Amino acid sequence: MISLIICTYERSKALQRLLKSLQKQSLFPDEVLIIDGSHSDDTQAAIKKINPGNLLYFRVDDHHRGLTKQRNFGVKRVSENSRIILFLDDDVILDKGYIEEIIKTYNLYPDALGVGGYITNEVNWIEKNDTPATYAEFQFDGWRRQLGRRYSLRKRFNLSPKANPGFMPESSHGYPIHFLPPSGKVYPVEYFMGGVASYRAGLFKNLKFSSYFEGYGLYEDMDFCLRASKHGNLYVNTKATLTHYHENSGRPNKYIYGKMVLRNGWYVWRIKYPDPSTRSIVKWHATEFLLFLVRLGNVFSTKSKKEALTESIGRLVGWWSLIWNSPNLQKE
Repeated sequence: MISLIICTYERSKALQRLLKSLQKQSLFPDEVLIIDGSHSDDTQAAIKKINPGNLLYFRVDDHHRGLTKQRNFGVKRVSENSRIILFLDDDVILDKGYIEEIIKTYNLYPDALGVGGYITNEVNWIEKNDTPATYAEFQFDGWRRQLGRRYSLRKRFNLSPKANPGFMPESSHGYPIHFLPPSGKVYPVEYFMGGVASYRAGLFKNLKFSSYFEGYGLYEDMDFCLRASKHGNLYVNTKATLTHYHENSGRPNKYIYGKMVLRNGWYVWRIKYPDPSTRSIVKWHATEFLLFLVRLGNVFSTKSKKEALTESIGRLVGWWSLIWNSPNLQKE
């Protein structure tokens, strides 16, 4: 039995787009749980207009509101016969074979505890040809892409990750999943994005999403995956495709977001490496300082000057707060 959990908050229009794409799936889930943390009635009204079937709607109060809380709420309410639980963000649109490809991966890899999908609309890749790659390009498995300014600067200062995409090096700041190419292959990873995730239902007998991550929950998906990867193997199937449109509604302001980047980033790093080497600690802080300067530079190089400034201040405050008020690491 396949269960799908969609956690949402004040995104009725985005949710409608997702549900329309869900109707077209070549393999449809046996149950679809929508966990709604909205204050308004818009989401419930949207579901009445587009109901793809097998749908269970739950509207939560303040006690269960927030991404990690809503996910834990949903897990407790899936069928006892569920064997695979999928999670989707409310601002994605599925390609027709998404769910079918996810389930195929579990059949091909019986050791898989979790399988992530692949977002196609965020990076332009080209298959590697005879032309040598430039300094500002990244190559992997016969494909290449532009590094982008942040990763190019990290490369220049010898702060590039020393691990494959989807794996966290000891100094953290690894290559995220969008550094895996659209090769159609299945890749082993330690983490993937929570909004395009799936897991064996039995995993939740031992784990749940951390209560440390409140509200928006930045990096909660990485935290859960890193803990899950201690129990078994995780994969990303680049044939399980979808698009992600980064809906702005429901997101925190840039100051709070900037603090989250630093504090939550530190938290997931130390969950994975509770006692990193001095070299790795220095590299982590050096990378954060470089990324802070890059974001601060956006005040002068982009039109969104206020957003860049407030996020930069949030990053700085979050960084210094680690000295006197570092997050408490939670045990499983």
